[in-house]
Amino acid sequence: MPLRQIRADFDSGTIVMYQAYPAAIADAALAAGRFVAPFSFTRMTWIKPSLLWLMHRSNWARKPGQERILAVRITRAGWEQALAHGVLTAPEPAIHGSAAAWSEAFEAAQVHVQWDPERTMRGAALNHYSIQVGIGRTLIRTFADEWVTGLTDLTPTVHRIDALVRAGRHAQAQRLLPAERPYPLGADLARRIQSDT
Repeated sequence: MPLRQIRADFDSGTIVMYQAYPAAIADAALAAGRFVAPFSFTRMTWIKPSLLWLMHRSNWARKPGQERILAVRITRAGWEQALAHGVLTAPEPAIHGSAAAWSEAFEAAQVHVQWDPERTMRGAALNHYSIQVGIGRTLIRTFADEWVTGLTDLTPTVHRIDALVRAGRHAQAQRLLPAERPYPLGADLARRIQSDT
């Protein structure tokens, strides 16, 4: 397994991201078929193609304010546009040169890119990394209005997976997880975000 690799549920034109929200935001978005108030268009929103990473972060939709899990399908063109604007959340000398140059780029970035340890169904850290991408305020309307093609409420499914894991029924739980496979990246994008793809 490559150390840093984007793994996702995707097809020829779209890719699925996962986000956790309070009920008010999730319900309004699902009713409208897109993000609307009270979703905030004035703060960065983080999107993640790894469901298990988000389950670790949200404690299987049990953390306050993260009780609802949405699968957010966006265009691959939008995803790659985000990556093309991305700046890593930690300096990488091969890309940024000096720490000062990275800091300047990071402060001006429209998109932040962070790699975190991937997780098992029980939340244990693995030896390879999963990507999360922060869409900044200057792109968030584009994300919400142009990139998003569909929203699905995964909350019942993640509750079911969690219950199966807690009952020791891992094979059944595994079958309910989305099929996340390596996402193809061009060499320039891979280098920019330090992906080993």
